[in-house]
Formats: sequence, C-alpha cells, structure tokens
Amino acid sequence: MPRRRKVITGKQPPLEVDLTDPQYYFNREISWLEFNNRVLHEAFDPRTPLLERLKFMAIFSSNLDEYFMVRVAALKEQVAANVARRSVDGHTAQEQLGMISQRLRPLVAQQHRHFEQALRPQLATKGVYLLDYIDLNQEQRTYLQQYFDEQIFPVLTPLAIDPGHPFPYISNLSLNMAVVIQDPANGEELFARVKVPKILPRFLPLPEHLRLQQKDVPAAWTAVPLEQVIAHNLESLFPGMRIQEYYPFRITRDGDLEVAEDEADDLMLAIEQELRKRRFGGSIVRLEVHASMPELVRDMLRQEMELGETDVYEVEGLLCLSDLFALNGLPLPELKDPPWRSTLPSRLRRSMEVDRGSLDVEEDLFAVIRKQDLMLHHPYDSFSNTVQRFLTQAAHDPDVLAIKTTLYRTSGDSPIVDALIAAAENGKQVSVLVELKARFDEENNINWARKLESVGVHVVYGLVGLKTHTKVMLIVRREEGRIRRYVHIGTGNYNPKTARLYTDIGLLSCREDLGADLTDLFNYLTGYSRQQSYRKLLVAPVNLRDRMLSLIHRESEHASNGHHARIVAKMNALVDPAMIVALYQASQAGVQIDLIVRGMCCLRPQLPGISENIRVISIVGRFLEHSRIFYFHNQGKEEVFIGSADWMTRNLDRRVEAVVPIDDPAIAKDLEEILGILLADNRQAWDLQTDGHYIQRRPATGVSEQSSQRMLMDMAQQQ
Repeated sequence: MPRRRKVITGKQPPLEVDLTDPQYYFNREISWLEFNNRVLHEAFDPRTPLLERLKFMAIFSSNLDEYFMVRVAALKEQVAANVARRSVDGHTAQEQLGMISQRLRPLVAQQHRHFEQALRPQLATKGVYLLDYIDLNQEQRTYLQQYFDEQIFPVLTPLAIDPGHPFPYISNLSLNMAVVIQDPANGEELFARVKVPKILPRFLPLPEHLRLQQKDVPAAWTAVPLEQVIAHNLESLFPGMRIQEYYPFRITRDGDLEVAEDEADDLMLAIEQELRKRRFGGSIVRLEVHASMPELVRDMLRQEMELGETDVYEVEGLLCLSDLFALNGLPLPELKDPPWRSTLPSRLRRSMEVDRGSLDVEEDLFAVIRKQDLMLHHPYDSFSNTVQRFLTQAAHDPDVLAIKTTLYRTSGDSPIVDALIAAAENGKQVSVLVELKARFDEENNINWARKLESVGVHVVYGLVGLKTHTKVMLIVRREEGRIRRYVHIGTGNYNPKTARLYTDIGLLSCREDLGADLTDLFNYLTGYSRQQSYRKLLVAPVNLRDRMLSLIHRESEHASNGHHARIVAKMNALVDPAMIVALYQASQAGVQIDLIVRGMCCLRPQLPGISENIRVISIVGRFLEHSRIFYFHNQGKEEVFIGSADWMTRNLDRRVEAVVPIDDPAIAKDLEEILGILLADNRQAWDLQTDGHYIQRRPATGVSEQSSQRMLMDMAQQQ
C-alpha cells in the first residue's frame, strides 16, 4: 500500500507528504484520557439528573482504575525492559508516562473539587447527606460507636510495621489507613496499616431517626464514610497507645494477565494461576493519598512500594469515588433518568391493545426470520424478548439439532448460559467458545465454562495467540426434511445486563450464505482449519483488514474519478495506523468522511491537505455507544456493515472478529438513518479538533436540542 501521495494545496507546488509522520497522529493514551474527560463532563452538566452525575463520577474513577491496571502498567513494563519502540505519534514509553501524569492530575483535582464543592451541597438540598464524622452530633456518634463495636471492629486487622513486622502486602484497589502511633511508655513513634474492609458498605447509613433534617427538605438518606468511622475509633485497635495521625491511601496494581498459551498444557489452569498473581502479586503502579498526608509518611509508603514521585496522586476529599455507584441505588427516581423499558420490534408483535396494556407477541421467531432478516437495536429493542428468546426457543424446539455460540462476556446470573444448559439437557449438540482471556471477566468465564462442561456442552477456549471477540450464534434446525441454519451476528456481548446499558446492533437471519459462513467460522474456532475465504463475512484476522482497506480505497477511486464518495464509520476506537493512512488518502482524494468514534481516536481531522474532508465526533450519554456500523456510498450502490471489530491493530490482527454486510435494503436504510441521527446530535456529541481537544456541541440559536439517544428512544416507543 503506498504511503506517500502528492498533495496540492492552493497554488503551492506539489508537496511530498509522509502520511506516517508522527505529527499526523494523536497519542492513544492521551486520547483515552480525553474520552474519560468527556465522561467526567456528564457529572458537571446540570442537564444531567443529580444521581446520574454521581454515576458518571463513579464511572470516571472506575475507568481510571482499569487504565492504570492495564495501560499505565504496560508502559511501566516497557520502561523497565528498556523498550525503545516509539508510539505512532513518536513518543517513548517514559515520555508517555510523563504526558499522562501532566494531563491527568488536573482532571483528578477537578473531579474531587466538583464533588466536594458542588455535588455534595446539591445532594443536601435534596435530602441526601454524605456527612463527615466531625460534623455528627453526639447521638449520631453514639450510634456509630455501637455499630463499630458490633459490626466493624471484629473484622479489622491492624498490622504493625517495624523491624519485626515487615511492610504488609497491600491488595489491589484496597482502601487503607496509614496510622502513626506513639507508645506512651517510651515515647517511640510507631507505624501501622489498617485496611478498610470491602465486605462492609463504603458509606454507612444512619437510621431514619438520626438522619440530618433540614427545614422543608425531607431527609431521604444520611451516611458517613466507613473509613472515617474506623479512624475515629482507632483507640479500640491500639489500646494503651496514643493515636497521633491517620491518613487514607489506596493503591493500584498491574492487572493484566500474561499467559504463555503455546506453553500451557491447560489454558484454564494457566489463567487461574495468573488470576491469583493478579490478586496477590502485580506490581504497584499508582499510589493515591489524601492531600493532608505529610511528606514523611508519603515517602515511607512510596519507598516501600518502589514508586517514583510521579506515581503518587494527591486527592482532596474522599478517595475511591467509584464507590459512588452505591448512591445510584437510592429510591429517588426524581433524581435519576426516567426509567427506560426496551420495546419489542414491530415485526414481533401480532397485535397490541394499547389501552389495556396487553401485548400479543409473535411466538415463533424462526417463522419471523424466514420471512425477512430482522435487525435489533439495543437497548431500544428488548434483548430478553429477542436474542435471549431466540436461544431459549431453540433450546426447547424439538426440530433444533445444534446450537453454536461464542461467549466473551456475560452476566453473573446469565439466562443465556441457562438456555445453553437446557439445550444440552434436551439432547441438542451444543458448542460454546468461552473466551477465557476476556479481560477482568476471566474468573467469571472459567466458572461458566466448568458449569457448561458439567452438562455435556462442548466447550472450547479459543485459538492460541488470538482472543475470540466476535459475537455470533448459529442454530441448526430440521425443517420439512431439509436443514436450515439461523444466525445471530451482533456488535455486543450476550449479556442481558449490559444490553440494557450499551447501544448495540444485531442481525437475525437465515440466509444460506451466512449460515454456511458461520459453520466455517465455528469449524475454524473449534477444530483444525485454515479457512481463508468466506462467502459474506469479513473475519479477522483472515480477510477483515484487507476488505475494509479495499472498501476505503474504492471510495478514493470514485472520488478521484469525479464521483461523489462518502464514508461513515461508527466504532469505539480508531487507532490502527494503516487504516488511518487509508482514510487520509481518501480525504486527499475528496471522499467526505464522517467518523463517530466514542473513545480513542489517533487520527487528526481537518488538517489542510491531509484530512480536511474528515470530521470526527464522539457521543457520550446515558447509554454507552458500543455498536460498530460502516457505510460506504459506492456510487449509489450503498454498502452497510455491522460487526464486533473496531479499527484497532489488536482487533484486525490479534482477535477473531466478524463483520457482516447488510443485504436487506430496508435494514440498510434503517442503519443509515441511525447514522444520520447520530451525526445530527447537538446534545451529547463532541467535535474533535485538529489540536486533539473536543468541543461539545450546543444547539444554535433558535435550534432545538437533539439528543440522538433520546430520539431513538422516542422512535422505539412510537413504533
């Protein structure tokens, strides 16, 4: 693929431009931090209901935990190994760590300042009080003293640190207190660590009669941080000693797994061993401390943990704001988004009596699919009444012979797994590829794999060196003496819980070529196969990259020949350099390109002579934008695809992914309409600027606010 192209800008002579030059790329780590900044902005936006703002605060913190466990840990490993490789934007691992620290510190300070100075007071005006222990009255303190003695004290284990007691192991993401103690017998200053137990609520609620009451504001909830209750009762842990000082701190460890698959006789056993290492042994990559912690204590912790000064993050206020997720469970619907109940696609309804609220549902999903392909758009369309019912019907249908599916992530009480078990117990041939390497779901998937194997399901764990990320299901059914194959191909996991929170697209079909392709794909996944061609599917790492590049180059050729050319692509991340070069070339040829990229985007839009025809937006809202949709104009013979793959090197080269063309014209038009609605969003859309910053769209004067997610919810209800 040529990487240089003559560019003519104005009347200047042709310039030789190297499209791989680092100046044309954003750093992926900083781009991810910009995404998390957009998440944090939802916590600042007064248009977001109050408890939802707390939820976004929690998501921001939870995202950061994973970021340090994976991305920062990987960069630190590169530094330790003296890896000289530079990122696509030209930076070493050490330089990137410095960039992360510089960008992240003001964000963290901004988050905590907003929580303490804005959100906590706003919560109080609604009767929700998160109090500090020092602000309690005597009656409240007496209650918490008794609660401490009965419920907390027996759980705590103070750990001394001295020559006879080495520095204790600190578990990942645990909240702790560094306690400075004085022995009155000799005046010696001692040090101890107390872990705040996770088995107790982070915020201890007070009984109704002790809630803080304000005039005209009914007290809905009053609570105190658990660590403050422990801190004010430390004398019980160290009787006869003087408590001098106490300071909360928290650590983050390397959480990625390193499994040498080609050397592992038993992949499940190897991953279980690595999970134990994650829990008990990953190197520390971040130390969070309260701003009041003095340098002496901070340096002692830092040295014991072998951390540099840039690895320490100072926090004003409460540590671990991810625990704010708990407040979203308060029974205060007026402070939350209106509840959303997914609807049933119109083709699955035989009749509906609106006044009486009854719904006559089409029972035979196979009959519906035989008539025409069916597109599902979650969470607007119900997952449980479509995908889940599709599998459940197959599990109990006497004409179904076999079920094959992939499981990347699923819920802890998964009805999907229950249906697969029922199918096996009903005598079906059931094959499931459980991806044991799904990050942070490894343990859950091991448990599911064992449960499935115990009832006779054929369970496989994927291919050596590849994660199986595709979301596909194949149902083999006998109908009137012939075999018919039904398929589901989607962009999201078979997880009923996330299907209510993530936007995803799914296709239900019985097209023969798709059924044959999925048969070949499952043979590739479960047996020995070097399948290199598929009838319809674009499969990574086989043909997906080449096919996507050829589709982009085709639009470039059309534009070069004077025809209208357009690409619209929606994905979670755009990182792969070859795909970015192809998009730059397409822009130079005159292709109009709109990219809807939720998270990381390393492409720099609107560069004169390079990407002036490329616009990039990100949508962050109530639902997590997770669907992948790809549109190519193709001189009016439009082609639309959906699938599981982002344009990242890992997805294109190191994962098994499946992208499917949409052959049904009506569904293709529906997908184009969805893309159009997303591109018109002026409520939750952010425009990526040439310098890497994002600017949130606001309605122009006289223009109504258009939230794409709100519009899609309204459209689903109006069916």
